[in-house]
Amino acid sequence: MRQPRDKSQEDGSTITVLKLDLNGQVTWRYQGKLVQRDSQSVILEAYFDREDRMFHGMPLCKGDRFVETYYTGHWYNIYEIYRREDDHLRGWYCNIGKPAEINGDTLSYVDLALDLLVFPDGRQLVLDEDEFNTLRLSEADRQSALAALAELQAQFASSLNELR
Repeated sequence: MRQPRDKSQEDGSTITVLKLDLNGQVTWRYQGKLVQRDSQSVILEAYFDREDRMFHGMPLCKGDRFVETYYTGHWYNIYEIYRREDDHLRGWYCNIGKPAEINGDTLSYVDLALDLLVFPDGRQLVLDEDEFNTLRLSEADRQSALAALAELQAQFASSLNELR
């Protein structure tokens, strides 16, 4: 799914991620290690720090590795999730949100509730549509979010079909 990147921007520094609500309030804060950075995206590595749970049929376990890609020009971010035991791919979790903003060692994005969960076999689940529909968004922001979801769905369908 990910495009090749210029590895010269890798440095392993710590980045603080801030997930914001529509009012700009922090709803989740954590840190990740910078893997790559360019003018349009940031890739971080972070580890799941909550107790083991089943999430819509996908196990998430404390210590699972997340490779998180944030974009400054797209209305989504993509998390690749790898099993803690053997680093095999569990799947992808995609947040629909306003483009990421990067200020020094802090990355923030406004979460718009809508999510896409993709399994390695290609199954896709759209999550939290009801919550998204209740958000007070401008029509332009709502359309940008829905277009981002459609773009992700098409990208994953195309990429996973090529692997088969």
